[in-house]
Amino acid sequence: MAAVQAPSRVLFVTGKLAEPALRGTLASMQPPFATEVAMLPITVAALMTTEWIAKHLTVPPGTDLVLIPGLCEGATSSIADHFAVRVEKGPKDLREIPEYFGQAAAREEYGAWDIEIIAEINNAPRLSREAIMREALHFRDSGADYIDIGCTPGLAFPELDGVVRDLLSAGLRVSIDTFNAAEIRTAVNAGATLVLSINSSNLDVARELAGRSIRVVTLPDFGAPLESIAPTLELLSTLEIPFLIDPIIEPIGFGFTASIERYAEARRRWPDAEMMMGVGNITELTAADSTGVNALLIAICQELGIRAVLTTEVIPWAHGSVREIDIARRLMYHAVTNKVVPKRVDDRLVTVKDPRILEYGEAELRELQGRITDPNFRIFTDRDTITVLNRDLFVRGTDIQEIFSQLGVDEATHAFYLGKELAKAKLAITLGKTYRQEGSLSWGYLTPPDDVKSEHVRLTQRSRRRSAPEGGTKAP
Repeated sequence: MAAVQAPSRVLFVTGKLAEPALRGTLASMQPPFATEVAMLPITVAALMTTEWIAKHLTVPPGTDLVLIPGLCEGATSSIADHFAVRVEKGPKDLREIPEYFGQAAAREEYGAWDIEIIAEINNAPRLSREAIMREALHFRDSGADYIDIGCTPGLAFPELDGVVRDLLSAGLRVSIDTFNAAEIRTAVNAGATLVLSINSSNLDVARELAGRSIRVVTLPDFGAPLESIAPTLELLSTLEIPFLIDPIIEPIGFGFTASIERYAEARRRWPDAEMMMGVGNITELTAADSTGVNALLIAICQELGIRAVLTTEVIPWAHGSVREIDIARRLMYHAVTNKVVPKRVDDRLVTVKDPRILEYGEAELRELQGRITDPNFRIFTDRDTITVLNRDLFVRGTDIQEIFSQLGVDEATHAFYLGKELAKAKLAITLGKTYRQEGSLSWGYLTPPDDVKSEHVRLTQRSRRRSAPEGGTKAP
């Protein structure tokens, strides 16, 4: 796909309240393109729809990009088709506009990867065929390239043939995870194309795979050093069976660092060999959020040329690992191939904390209050303080119960709304996140979409008279 041409003249669309802040942001960023601001006749810009914008907007000649607030409802085609100009939804906070444009070039080239994801269905013999299919489809939708059927040593698997055929009929590529020769034969005869794993203990079945377009993963012998893999590699090469080397990553405290060194040594010894890393020994056995752990492990794989990763999602803190690795393989491919740090291109693996905290100072908020003419409450946060304001009140503090007691709200729906938003603001401060009124907190790739019904409050005249809250921390 051809890269989108950089704009030369950008029209920024906003509302009355955000217009001064938008102009200040544009003045400070000194963009390499001409800018114009279109302030439309609405107080809160996020309440605009794209169809409404198309009716009220005037696009000056020479404009080659119109940037509308990121919270606007509707398809940008409503505006683009009307004016025959490119239209994008910008960030949800106007203060992120400089970063939005700074990342534009990187985004155009971003997304390539060269690491396969093999997602294991753990203890498959204990699951029904329906449950295996559900898990397999979840893994596929999360980014897996292979569905790995994890057999259980000593437990019979009479449904194995049917399971493999079920998955193949759903368009999935299948691998079998066992040392048992009979299970390998059954899975391969049913259509599995990747075998995990082969070492000297089951070389006889490996001989049966010659000429069948089957890849195998080969390991060192049980309890033996890396050198023990050499005879297996020699036989597989003689039989012309494609293989991936897995030197085995060990859990932290049981040789983790030495095992990483073993992967590097394998790459030195066999510089052209395909390799695989099974990351579950780390993600499943380390009480830490898997997002950062997966990111680092994929970075190691990318630098060492390890082009396949086996992962599981068994323990709760490792749920989502397939999707995390799918994100990480793109991020680390971009970083390694372009020789840049993996930063400010894709923040989806930053889940608990935010990549950047956007905050308002008290002076800035008092200036904003001076332009407000309605009684609707706006809520803002900085690193440790919550501010609630409207045209009449300016309440600032850290205790949400004390803040609420000063707002004079006793109508049930308004109290519920403010309680919900104040609790979210307190959570944002506690975790080091940016708070955005009526919008979801950012949880990286786990961020739910904003609820359109609550995000864009359409107040009737009656509800306005009753001072129903209206979102205030909106994008331009």
